[in-house]
Amino acid sequence: MEFFKLSDRAQKYRKDLLRFMDQHIYPAEAIYHEQRRESGDPHFHPPILEELKREARARGLWNLFHPHPEWGPGLTNYEYAPLAEIMGRSEIASEACNCNAPDTGNMEVLTLFGTDEHKEKYLRPLLDGTIRSAFAMTEPAVASSDATSIELRMERSGDHYVLNGRKWFASNAMHKNCRVLIVMGKTDPAAELHRQQSMMVVPIDAPGITVLRNLPVFGYEDREGHAEIDFKDVIVPASDVLKGEGEGFAISQARLGPGRIHHCMRTIGIAERALELMCTRAESRVTFGQKLSERANIQDWIAEARIEIEMIRLLTLKAAWMMDTVGNKAARTEIAAIKVAAPQIALKIVDRAIQVHGGGGVTDDFPLASAYAHLRTLRLADGPDEVHKRAIARQELRKHRTGSTNGHSPASAAQLAAKA
Repeated sequence: MEFFKLSDRAQKYRKDLLRFMDQHIYPAEAIYHEQRRESGDPHFHPPILEELKREARARGLWNLFHPHPEWGPGLTNYEYAPLAEIMGRSEIASEACNCNAPDTGNMEVLTLFGTDEHKEKYLRPLLDGTIRSAFAMTEPAVASSDATSIELRMERSGDHYVLNGRKWFASNAMHKNCRVLIVMGKTDPAAELHRQQSMMVVPIDAPGITVLRNLPVFGYEDREGHAEIDFKDVIVPASDVLKGEGEGFAISQARLGPGRIHHCMRTIGIAERALELMCTRAESRVTFGQKLSERANIQDWIAEARIEIEMIRLLTLKAAWMMDTVGNKAARTEIAAIKVAAPQIALKIVDRAIQVHGGGGVTDDFPLASAYAHLRTLRLADGPDEVHKRAIARQELRKHRTGSTNGHSPASAAQLAAKA
């Protein structure tokens, strides 16, 4: 089946990226952490990252995520999947290659819906890696897993809007280079439910914007941060509305589909590295006269990890392939499924790797504790597990109600048959 083939260009990028990881990324990890510690500032931007960005760009490993040839190599989701997985093995690799969330999603939004002015002022610097951005949708006062419930008001007043409300978990807003927010709010509470929301481009230093605090995640002060932001009478020109008033919900769905699968791709890389660390530790530690790797339960954990990684990799590749061939909407069940499965499985593998490492596993001497915290957060980011399960269940039930019970959505079944 063509499904398992990787194009020649994707294979070349993969080879080049693996070499870059070995020669530059892994050796730089200790330097990155040391520079952060020495600064005393949890949001300090380590100079080593800028060195890595220059090297990645010189090697052509830049904007690999971007599907439009004008802005990047124009890889498909299927071609990008193994590259995102490789970058996911290190917390600094994605930013080094200008492929880090939430900037990737924001760049795609600006590419699809931004004006020429937005592209010149924000998209080009983002693509060049000279600025960063944040996405402000989640709110502290409502259940933001239902995007229609957001309350930040965007009231029209002549040729501009006035924004009032509060956001939190605006990831990247504490980054030293963050310059712009994409903000989702309510423009017309009387409109049809999915037409009440709009998205706007807002400079982070606009008058009336106050970054109140960073939100630690399991005690970790992430460098890019998760900010709580207050909007008080913030003036936004009507020209900074993306796509048009009432299009916010539609844009959010267009943005979150690729973003979700990118997260899952990177998650596989984390799981692979955790498995490697588990095996290395199991081989080097002896208890009661026997190496840990010779214990039956540890061998079970290693075997199960390999099986489960292959399962989520295949589901991720299928979702990516469907996005390329039949579109994001037809792939929505697969996207939702992998968004549930990948973090849960990776969490289990990381947890077992921590157990094999003993006390060391919960310290910062190894990347496992940090990986666990980030993966647990991912079960909430871009929609909690329960929302995705609800969507999958509704899709499955719809087949029975319409008489299509062959176990596949019509689009995926047709595509799989055609490619066989």
